[in-house]
Amino acid sequence: MTDVLRRGRASLAFSFFAQGAAFALLVTRIPAIQDRYGISDGLLPVFLAAVPVLAGVGSVTTEQLVKRIPPSRVLRWSQPVVLLALLGVGAGDRLVEVAVSLAAFGLAVGALDASMNMLGVSLQRSYGRSIMLGFHATYSLGGIVGASLAWVGAHWHQSLFMSYLPVVLVLLPLTLVGSRWYVDGGAVAVEGKDRAAEGGAGAGPLVFRLLLPLCLVMTFAYIGDSTVSNWSAKYLQDVLGSSEQLSTVPYNVYMVMTLVGRAVGDFGVRRFGAVAVVRLGAVIAALGFGVVAVAPGPWVGMLGFTLLGLGLCVIVPQTFAAAGRLFPGASDAAIARLNIFNYVGFLIGSPLVGALGDAWNYRGAMLVPMVLVLATLGYARSFASEPDRYGDVHERPRTADVGRGSNGI
Repeated sequence: MTDVLRRGRASLAFSFFAQGAAFALLVTRIPAIQDRYGISDGLLPVFLAAVPVLAGVGSVTTEQLVKRIPPSRVLRWSQPVVLLALLGVGAGDRLVEVAVSLAAFGLAVGALDASMNMLGVSLQRSYGRSIMLGFHATYSLGGIVGASLAWVGAHWHQSLFMSYLPVVLVLLPLTLVGSRWYVDGGAVAVEGKDRAAEGGAGAGPLVFRLLLPLCLVMTFAYIGDSTVSNWSAKYLQDVLGSSEQLSTVPYNVYMVMTLVGRAVGDFGVRRFGAVAVVRLGAVIAALGFGVVAVAPGPWVGMLGFTLLGLGLCVIVPQTFAAAGRLFPGASDAAIARLNIFNYVGFLIGSPLVGALGDAWNYRGAMLVPMVLVLATLGYARSFASEPDRYGDVHERPRTADVGRGSNGI
């Protein structure tokens, strides 16, 4: 069974990588997409908002789907749709064509994000130790690779289709082959023990009131993340007086630090526990926003964005993991609903900072996500491992232990 888990872990990690690359290729070429299809500045926000809204619909739909089919099957077929929709964005030449492609991308991304994290939580429970940050580290690595490939395409003036085609031709067959080894919850026997039957406050049906603190944490984290992705370049150039070339660096630094933080984060969780890691991440992220807000120049601002990557990166993976621990008897449903707040934070973050920046100033606007991230400290106990699930220490022995969710996770 160990080989089954290892293959499942490797194939799922590659799925996270492929999704990171696909998403980065889309968002980093938005100006080129706008030019290709003649999308006006007024209409562009509508297109950009439609993707996370439809992703939320996809996540809700996935909650219902996994009651009938395993999450691995949802992931197996949603990932090719994401990749083909990405190719469709580059292949069309009419507004209706890009609208259809982006709609398909959004719906499939919601299903993909939800099912990936369902399988990740299930595997973490099977391993009996923290591995979720590792999956999200491969997502960050995919994002860095995708953004780099997008830069190459833009630098060599490649069409969107020719920029996307090689990536899709490589990733599509590899993800389909890798999907053979996905491991659903309940696929590995655990000494005849059904953990969902053990009882406990979270072992029963999903109670949204208990999930709400984690939903708020997810929203706060993505408000912070969307602030960096949407405003770091403008902030460095317009507020801190950097060059146009230097203003492109903060997001890359941020992504590299998310990779570094997630690569080592699982070791921190195993040694100190999820609560301590989330608290430290929230403090570092808040410090990062504070540095950005008071930075006298671009290089100090760069330090702030570096801290943001290191702090924010641990919160989202641990939030998914905490939902799985809180509702071992309904983890699929919990993760699907929690995933919606990923998109809620994304939708709120960018307009919120923009509106505050225009009405007040952008330095002051950076203090709002800082305060929201600090609010995570008030919900940190939601990340604790209860004794009846994980014992009195942070990690259980390295034996297979698969909980059963709404569809066997």
